[in-house]
Amino acid sequence: MPDMTVESYPLEGAVEALLFVSDEPVSAATLAKILDRTPTEIDTALSSLATRFEEEERGIQLREVAGGWRLYSHPAFHDLIERYIVSWDTRSLSQAALEALAVVAYHQPTTRAGVNGIRGVNSDAVISSLVEKGLVREAGRDSGPGNAILYATTRTFLEKFGLRSLKDLPPLEDFAPDEASREYIRARLTAGESSSAVDDDDDEEPRRPNPEEADEDPELID
Repeated sequence: MPDMTVESYPLEGAVEALLFVSDEPVSAATLAKILDRTPTEIDTALSSLATRFEEEERGIQLREVAGGWRLYSHPAFHDLIERYIVSWDTRSLSQAALEALAVVAYHQPTTRAGVNGIRGVNSDAVISSLVEKGLVREAGRDSGPGNAILYATTRTFLEKFGLRSLKDLPPLEDFAPDEASREYIRARLTAGESSSAVDDDDDEEPRRPNPEEADEDPELID
């Protein structure tokens, strides 16, 4: 859209755009001030938008609440929205992300070096992805040399996996089919605990993963 003055913007489109980016109700007076329009013009635009959304059976509604106007998802689509959110945006976590998330969940708080040590591969990218997704958070600094960042799971992690608390996590050794496998898990966790005290921000991991082994696709996959 070419350079335009405030007065030249299509009024209904401008009102819709402002309401779309707002996380709280916006009063007609505020909209009138921002758009240099009269309150009557704003009221007309709001009423027109609300009516058009309803008549066109749109997925959003425009409601007047708490002294202002705000866009809401239509109640008729709430079940669909819930299914979409619970299904991880219609995608599933990659295997690399699941592995890193499991290490953090069972070994928290832990550093990136700790996760790397247990997985045996550079996990920096997948951890960043898990933080971005809201499943993992920074939980302070390690007391060892370098004060590496510690990571732990979030409340969102509990909600997504249907857990009341971390106490509801099944014993990790339940996933091992035999005693040899259980011993292997214990050994890897012990190794990970030792590496957690190292400042992974300074690349001082006791075992430096081969760059060729690094996870190439930390994001969610189909």
